[in-house]
Amino acid sequence: MRLVLWVIVLITMGSSTAHADSTQARCDIYPAGSDKVQAMIPCQYTQRQGYVTIIRDDKVTHELAPTDDAVGNFRDQNGHMVYRQSGLGDQGLIFRFPDESIFVYWNTAALEPADPDNPTAPFSTHDFDATILLRCRGKGNADFGTCPAGILRMEDGQASIVVLSPKGEQFTINFMKDYINATNRQSSAMLEDDDTWIVTIDDKDVYEVPLAAIEGG
Repeated sequence: MRLVLWVIVLITMGSSTAHADSTQARCDIYPAGSDKVQAMIPCQYTQRQGYVTIIRDDKVTHELAPTDDAVGNFRDQNGHMVYRQSGLGDQGLIFRFPDESIFVYWNTAALEPADPDNPTAPFSTHDFDATILLRCRGKGNADFGTCPAGILRMEDGQASIVVLSPKGEQFTINFMKDYINATNRQSSAMLEDDDTWIVTIDDKDVYEVPLAAIEGG
């Protein structure tokens, strides 16, 4: 199995040669002050010597030049201040503009159209031992939905399960003999009715993982 994780390599300001790193990404657009996504669109993210370009699929382009006052502060092509934040961890970056925020995600799986032949897409048994639709609930949601996941089983009833979260973030929950954890996230887990793990991520998102999914049969 090959899990592709886009990594943006930061280019030092002292380099004398103008190298650039570019990747296709997903841009979630939020109006300023709102926690409701206005649009989820493909975009291209490029960084070179501290300068950032975001080319959105809705024909909007942001050219960001670093300022001298603080790391992560930029001015766009119109002279407006823009602030970069790292609240997405290994999933991407956040850019705060005067009138909107752009959440840039390296993983673009959430942009793929639904595949009626594979309801657990982007995960398939070509890459995983099994796939599953987990019951899941994001922060602020009263009702449970479903989240696709791919299962990599190990000896002694252990497994790593790669999950696509309600927000389209991809991460791994590890079910080991002595512990349960999640990559780059805080996690807590409780076994309910001796057959389902209730896993809470970052004190907000909840996933129900059947014991049978972990151990196989």
